Amino acid sequence: MHSRRQWVKFTAAAISAAFLGITATPSAAAEKVTVFAAASLKNALDAANAAWAKEHGKEAVASYAASSALAKQIESGAPADIFISADLDWMDYLAKKNLIKPSSRSNLLGNKLVLVAAKDHGKPVEIMKGFNFPALLGDGKLAMGEAKSVPAGKYGKAALETLGVWTSVEAKVAGAESVRAALALVSRGEAPYGIVYQTDASADAGVAVVGTFPEDSHPPIIYPIAILSESKNPDAAAYLDFLKSEKAAHFFVEQGFSILK
Repeated sequence: MHSRRQWVKFTAAAISAAFLGITATPSAAAEKVTVFAAASLKNALDAANAAWAKEHGKEAVASYAASSALAKQIESGAPADIFISADLDWMDYLAKKNLIKPSSRSNLLGNKLVLVAAKDHGKPVEIMKGFNFPALLGDGKLAMGEAKSVPAGKYGKAALETLGVWTSVEAKVAGAESVRAALALVSRGEAPYGIVYQTDASADAGVAVVGTFPEDSHPPIIYPIAILSESKNPDAAAYLDFLKSEKAAHFFVEQGFSILK
């Protein structure tokens, strides 16, 4: 009789396969590297995956969401080979549960935190300790990732606390399920300002960066990568090495990420 864990993994596998368009057969699984990646990586990783497919003749399929949501899916048994988180906390979360291969873990990328406004509607903002953020927002909302779970939201809250303005704007925060969802709120004009990564701002022509948060106002933004302990895909290690190579670095730098060595 299958254990409950096995049943949960089977169910999660079926759901994930349907979502990603993967045919649930052993041969199909072996042909593709499945990557669970932070939403902010989409543009750069899509380009890197296309290059991987061209060079190796094998496909890498990515599922994008908030790192918190992806980590919980992995914990529930969703099938994946690689996890790329937007912070150290969610990778640590999986590591403590023995769900990653420790020897494969490394810090891949860095990023910056910025304030964005709808294009042509925002003026430069001097982000400094005690700046009058409530007056800037007026009756509008501040779009950012959910501060309790989404990495970009956690970084944003930390920065606002360091600058001494979090309590004055907390009630105005529109917490989103991912940094890309927060970005969309600003791009669509539903929020006058948003806190996102520099790379997200570069990916959306509908917003403009109006200020950059001091790097010492929040913990360093680090994207760790690792192979999951349940992965049996023989191509997972080669794919991970490819993402850490000079060939892939170009795609990340082009989107505004910094390469961590």
